[in-house]
Amino acid sequence: MALVTRIPSLSASCSLSSSTLKTQSRKFNYFSLTPVFSIHCSLHSQEASPFTEKHSVERYERDSWLYKNQLQNPSSSSCPVPPDKESIREYDLALQLPELRKLLEVLREKRESENRDKRRGPGNVFLVGTGPGDPELLTVKALRVIQSADLLLYDRLVSNDVLNLVGPNARLLYVGKTAGYHSRTQEEIHELLLSFADAGANVVRLKGGDPLVFGRGGEEMDFLQQQGIEVKVIPGITAASGIAAELGIPLTHRGVANSVRFLTGHSKNGGTDPLFVAENAADPDSTLVVYMGLSTLPSLASKLMHHGLPQDTPAVAVERGTTPQQRMVFVALKDLAYEITLNQLVSPTLIIIGKVVALSPLWPHVKKETSALMEAN
Repeated sequence: MALVTRIPSLSASCSLSSSTLKTQSRKFNYFSLTPVFSIHCSLHSQEASPFTEKHSVERYERDSWLYKNQLQNPSSSSCPVPPDKESIREYDLALQLPELRKLLEVLREKRESENRDKRRGPGNVFLVGTGPGDPELLTVKALRVIQSADLLLYDRLVSNDVLNLVGPNARLLYVGKTAGYHSRTQEEIHELLLSFADAGANVVRLKGGDPLVFGRGGEEMDFLQQQGIEVKVIPGITAASGIAAELGIPLTHRGVANSVRFLTGHSKNGGTDPLFVAENAADPDSTLVVYMGLSTLPSLASKLMHHGLPQDTPAVAVERGTTPQQRMVFVALKDLAYEITLNQLVSPTLIIIGKVVALSPLWPHVKKETSALMEAN
């Protein structure tokens, strides 16, 4: 029997028939390159996301400086958004390009005027982890850097509450990725960081969780260092630590779990079954934490049990952990994939598997199983 826990949200929801379905985001007239505003409601009632969805109203309001020319010259005409996701991305980039070029030119001129007598080096680049969503989990150092930045490139899983802390004079640029839609390729992100750092800007790369834990921060750091740009990393609380603490789950515990292992649910080359490490991960004395594992969990769970992990191993899946929209499914490993589907958990969802899950005060059989674990300890 699964335990589903929900922290209520104050956000409104709505439901429309398919014939009246509209898009929530600010759409674009792709023939005249003019933004068109409309409202989005999905077929199923949904609560507002605490994160930046790919075409959310919050994203376009936050990044409105990029569409300055179009906002000053609105058009009353509109046309449907083409179904081709790549076309949407390309037109979005085309709208952003003039303002990005203008900002670069302003930064270069400022750099030259302030340093006529001596050459100033490139600007600073900070890779900043923003934690799993709760803004109060930011480090003091991260907050200071965020509030002093000239330009911030932010991912999808940087929460809206964290982005509200950005300084009033900073420019924000969304570079998030979701399955099937990358607003920027990784190579484009590299070039943006390099261009603005080279122009003398104080550039902050904001990432959910920790920038060096499944955040591709190492790739960005390596690229910039090869170009002679110094990169400073400000760690963040990774989802495993932040969410486990929120639920009262010790990732390690004497006599219960002597190690913890972080896995990604997606390999570099993609695919539906990348978790070839299951044989070595099926350790009953360890805690397993799976990032980005919704689509591959059925295969992983089956493999773990095949390689000896007991079917009744406690497990939990946590959607949007540490935010007001947090939802949790506590259940035995054998039922985990089914309960995730039944409860329609969506990304981002973190999965924790191991006996330590039963130590949480939210575990449905907490008294009986916790007592047994503590006696074994």
